[in-house]
Amino acid sequence: MDQIIVTGNGELSGEIPIAGAKNACLTLMPATILSDEPLTLTNAPRLSDIRTMSTLLQSLGAEVSTLQDGQVIAMSSHNLDNHVADYDIVRKMRASNLVLGPMLARLGHAVVSLPGGCAIGARPMDIHIHGLEALGAQIELKEGYLHAKVPGGLKGAVIDFPFASVGATENIMMAATLAKGTTVLNNAAREPEIVDLADCLRKMGAQIEGDGTSTITIQGVDRLSGATHPVVTDRIELGTYMLAPAIAGGEVECLGGKLSLVQAFVDKLEEAGIEVTETEKGLKVARRNGPIKAVNVTTEPFPGFPTDLQAQMMALLCTAEGTSVLEEKIFENRFMHAPELTRMGADIEVHGGTATVTGVKKLKGAPVMATDLRASVSLILAGLAAEGDTVVSRVYHLDRGYEHVVRKLSGVGARIERVKEQ
Repeated sequence: MDQIIVTGNGELSGEIPIAGAKNACLTLMPATILSDEPLTLTNAPRLSDIRTMSTLLQSLGAEVSTLQDGQVIAMSSHNLDNHVADYDIVRKMRASNLVLGPMLARLGHAVVSLPGGCAIGARPMDIHIHGLEALGAQIELKEGYLHAKVPGGLKGAVIDFPFASVGATENIMMAATLAKGTTVLNNAAREPEIVDLADCLRKMGAQIEGDGTSTITIQGVDRLSGATHPVVTDRIELGTYMLAPAIAGGEVECLGGKLSLVQAFVDKLEEAGIEVTETEKGLKVARRNGPIKAVNVTTEPFPGFPTDLQAQMMALLCTAEGTSVLEEKIFENRFMHAPELTRMGADIEVHGGTATVTGVKKLKGAPVMATDLRASVSLILAGLAAEGDTVVSRVYHLDRGYEHVVRKLSGVGARIERVKEQ
């Protein structure tokens, strides 16, 4: 098992290329099921979760090939010969449930294991199920598998989500593209990944309006064709690397970044005293004016502050002047990084969904353990500003969402290496 060792050594300088979005790519890949023609994705991230989704699609009979060092994914579902998404694959990754809607739309039936792959809360499938049932699906849970069928084919419906679920919006939007009639999704998620999926589906011939707003309208069509589509920039990787110079000092340009992807996050960075400038190539981030200022953060659905940047933001605020309060409103059990940051000298108190962070003058390197994807990178970021060595174990979590972390951070001057655990 690997470890990552980070040695704090001062300011960073240079450029970091930002990959395509993991969450967008994992949503776009199941869209291949909707058509018997090829779907090709460019700007794909090279991550273990992407490989897991490839394996799942291949198990259903799809052809999946990676080209150009993994940055292009070529897929074809002209010969789907299996309608069972097996537990041994699905358990590794939450996004596996996104094959359910497309399989029902294209095949009329599916058996999909309840997903796993995440330690940050239950994230139930209820909203997905209710939405698909509104389109005419009959779904039963038996022995950990959802057995779904559509005897008369999917039919358009008006669906009111109890909250703006990203996964449910994606799953039902894909299913509705081949349903008869019009589907209206109220209280739909507004994330950039939803817009990216809608853009891709429109290229395939879908009729979708309102993506990026809370009401999405889909007019069903008889069939979808193939397409080529670039995966949108990963706003979570973007925010993560923007925090590197904020924590360590210096100036870094994140290539491919756009303010529109991370505006609420940028607002908090600027409140904390960090300079952010949009350039022709991306976003330039600089820390020049001394200590970080304490800020309060509440996670919210897009366009609010992303829950997937909360752990990284906490790492920044560990050395801020004053006391910051972080309120987590999206997922329960999402402060598992706090005890590990405390091992590095941070002053953090957690009560339910609220963490109070009182800044300290300096963090100290320590052996720490990653508990989930975003927690793992928050510990690496903290190590950039700590005295001595920070040794992060269980970095396999990191590989699910960040490609070439060591290469990207060392390229701007960080002292970081990946080693085999002794």
